[in-house]
Amino acid sequence: MAGYDYDLGVIGGGAAGLTIAAGASRLGAKVLLIEKEARLGGDCLHYGCVPSKTLIRTAQVYRLAQNMERFGLPPVHLAPVDFSRVRARIRQVIDAVQPHDSPERFCSLGAMVKQGEPSFVDGHLVVLGSCRVSSRFWVVATGSEPFVPAIAGLQQTPFLTNKDLFSLNELPKSLLILGGGPIAVEMAQAFCRLGSQVTVIHRGPQILSREDADMAALVQERLVAEGVRFVLEFHVNEIGRCQDGVVVRGAVASERMEIRGGQLLVALGRKANTEGLKLENMGIEPDPRGLPVDRRMRTACRSVFAAGDVTGKYQFTHAAGYEGGVVIANTVFRLPRKADYTWLPWCTYTDPELASIGLNEKRAMAQNIPYMVWEEEFSSNDRSLTEGEAVGKLKMLVDERDRPLGVQICGPSAGELLGVWSAVCSSGTKLSSLAQAVFPYPTLAEINKRVAGAVVGRKLFSERVRKGLSLIFQLKGRAEDPGCGLGKNAG
Repeated sequence: MAGYDYDLGVIGGGAAGLTIAAGASRLGAKVLLIEKEARLGGDCLHYGCVPSKTLIRTAQVYRLAQNMERFGLPPVHLAPVDFSRVRARIRQVIDAVQPHDSPERFCSLGAMVKQGEPSFVDGHLVVLGSCRVSSRFWVVATGSEPFVPAIAGLQQTPFLTNKDLFSLNELPKSLLILGGGPIAVEMAQAFCRLGSQVTVIHRGPQILSREDADMAALVQERLVAEGVRFVLEFHVNEIGRCQDGVVVRGAVASERMEIRGGQLLVALGRKANTEGLKLENMGIEPDPRGLPVDRRMRTACRSVFAAGDVTGKYQFTHAAGYEGGVVIANTVFRLPRKADYTWLPWCTYTDPELASIGLNEKRAMAQNIPYMVWEEEFSSNDRSLTEGEAVGKLKMLVDERDRPLGVQICGPSAGELLGVWSAVCSSGTKLSSLAQAVFPYPTLAEINKRVAGAVVGRKLFSERVRKGLSLIFQLKGRAEDPGCGLGKNAG
């Protein structure tokens, strides 16, 4: 590698780029990290995960305070939300996280951090300002940005994206949201809880379209109960200004509709950030849907890798971190490690949360994979009842050998509960081991043990086992007929 300035060049200081830069530097590689923005951290820290989850928590607390009587407490009078204070708290949380994603930290690890917008000359050489910099390997980790569709009138109408949403001066009195994905529904519930009148406009028949319909319905039912309005299967024709703020014109089936609101949030997915990189100099065609890579995270140019949102595969921070590890294995260790997304989890942070790993029914049917469904309701979980959160269920798919194919959880702390299944599924742990594990009581996590126990118990408590035990140990069978009560006299 003596002929190159660096062992590894990383373009983009978001989740994927920071993971790669930190890991490679600590392993002894000479690393250059380039970020075009003034601050490291990417979309997740400044416009995505961190601010959105901070807002969601703020809205959750406000909602709890509005419902004190549910918990046997006296009601309280709450003043309207001052969004400038909410915005200030979001800023405080970002600032608290920022040092972990600072140039100083990465310099302390041994990486060189530079600000600028590089462009490729070839697979080893980039132009950065007035300089040319070479590296044995390059990684494109430039992330994504909100996708803004070509809808008539949209560009002439003020609208918000996730880049604007968390820095508003005041709470919108009414908010229209285009989209039915995770960002759309999370923000719909949060702003509704804070006091906005929220309408979700979605072209599909189901929100959270990658999830099973019954699980997505649990989320939608809660949001509707809290006051969110949904207009589904809506085809948008035009967007414009009106006296109230914004008007969305379109139709549901053949019925024309106009939907009005104070402000408009466009949450219709993401597009890859590849502009200005001059990928065509390496024979790579830029694609707004994502930069194509193989399972080793390599682009069409074998010395250039890509990771994170820019690939368009799984646009989650934890996926970016995982892909960063694959890149390090291939570039620093020179091991042909391949990405495997079989057990990649994700979570939508509504209330109730909806978390998934592996196959759901929708994907299993699409792949013609036979399965059996096992479910457990949170209404049967004692801790859920004590928390006042009895809505939701756990749904597990198993194959013909009772091995998990996938798990979906819609309920309180679903994202936390899914961690058990990440460990179980990725390690190949048997359901019998989970069923035999001892969980503290009362905890939400018992729902995991319970569904595993139900699957195992189907065979353990079968008629065949009972007959065998009766034959071997002369067991006497039932003490009472079904339906007996405690009121019968003994004797």
